Amino acid sequence: MTAKSIFSTMICLKKPTNFGMPTLLEKPTLEQSLELCSELGLDFIELNMNLPEYQLANIDIPIVNKQLINSGKYITIHLDENLNVCDFNPAVATAYLNTVIQTIEFAKKVNAPIINMHMADGVYFTLPDKRVYLFDQYIEEYLSTLHSFRDSCDKAICGSNITVCIENTGIYHGFQQKGIDLLLESSNFALTYDIGHSFIGNDVDEAFIINRADKLRHMHIHDATTQNHHLSLGDGEIDIKSKLTLAQKYDCRCVLETKTVEGLRKSVAWINSNWKTL
Repeated sequence: MTAKSIFSTMICLKKPTNFGMPTLLEKPTLEQSLELCSELGLDFIELNMNLPEYQLANIDIPIVNKQLINSGKYITIHLDENLNVCDFNPAVATAYLNTVIQTIEFAKKVNAPIINMHMADGVYFTLPDKRVYLFDQYIEEYLSTLHSFRDSCDKAICGSNITVCIENTGIYHGFQQKGIDLLLESSNFALTYDIGHSFIGNDVDEAFIINRADKLRHMHIHDATTQNHHLSLGDGEIDIKSKLTLAQKYDCRCVLETKTVEGLRKSVAWINSNWKTL
């Protein structure tokens, strides 16, 4: 076999991108989501922990595992969007930290490889000439708390196959970029690239993410215009194929993050018509 044919074989054997769906209000239970996930030929579901159904106290782990085994699907986890582990009130920060640690324990039991989180902006003061974020004003305390948060997550993950991925939600402030870099010093932390959020924010965050692409593990894929995001693929202005190429290059899981069943069906149809995984 020639070197060229060996290289071609290696390309053909490259692992295809895994595509998943978000939790939809129309399909709030795991059983309903799994039925739709199977129907559409997707690989996984991202559980949204903002919903009452997915509060840890309301989840029956043996039933979840049975449903996942029977369906042949798996889950990733999206942490509560209100999460703020750096809140200056220690009782509040501790509650959020405990939520993350408990979620890591849940992820271990259901073999969820990804826990997705947002970086909180925190409170800001509006001055006559500018907006001052308290996390920026008290940057040392902010970074110290994140350092402790990282260490607690590292201890909880403890060699298991779980990665906490930090999602861009618009435009990262300087203090958040410093905080993310601190978290990324741990191999248990990585990045989620939400292409719609980036587009709405004039792709300000894209350079930050691409410069750390070796830490890219997860993507939220949805189309967008300058006014709207979470659109079905093909309904907006994003170069979707270039983003999927990036996902494949870095072996990222991709959530087709529309908000309705109809939108998800359209996105899956677009993938099937316009994208061929290797």
